[in-house]
Amino acid sequence: MPTPKSIGVVELSSVGVGYKIEDEMLKAASVELLIARTICSGKYLIVVGGSVSDVEAAVAAGVQSGGEAIIDQLVIPNVHESVFPALGQSVTLAADHVGALGVVETFSGTSALAAADAAAKAANVTIFRIHVAMALGGKGLVLMTGSVADVRAGVQTAADQARRRGLLVSEIVIPRPGRELFGEYL
Repeated sequence: MPTPKSIGVVELSSVGVGYKIEDEMLKAASVELLIARTICSGKYLIVVGGSVSDVEAAVAAGVQSGGEAIIDQLVIPNVHESVFPALGQSVTLAADHVGALGVVETFSGTSALAAADAAAKAANVTIFRIHVAMALGGKGLVLMTGSVADVRAGVQTAADQARRRGLLVSEIVIPRPGRELFGEYL
């Protein structure tokens, strides 16, 4: 399947309800299941991809029956292409491509995806890691690099996105990070 144009995310407080919602989302529209798993703090995260209308239909079906178990939800139409490799943790940086380091930390995996997409669309940054909730106590993390000005713009936009959702934990720009901070990505 080609890279989806849109992604939808539903984050739930119940694992059992998560399985139910995942099934309903997949039956509601022609979407590809990108992630479906338990995450820290006993939550369940579902990420689907496909056309905008299919993703909207799948997320709406999931949210409709999710009730009080819904923690967060999101549809990103025309998602930035850099989101997929960063989410899949398959980005490798060339040593000469490393610049400033930007970090945005959120209270949910869903808000981290929204923040990453916003940063990638707003600035000339490389999103090299989107970490959604595993081993983070249910939080999300976005890591980016580029020029200091671009990283500042990307972090600001990403932080604003998370802040609007009420889920920003921290926003950090390190202008001249030590190479060790990028060690596992080089």
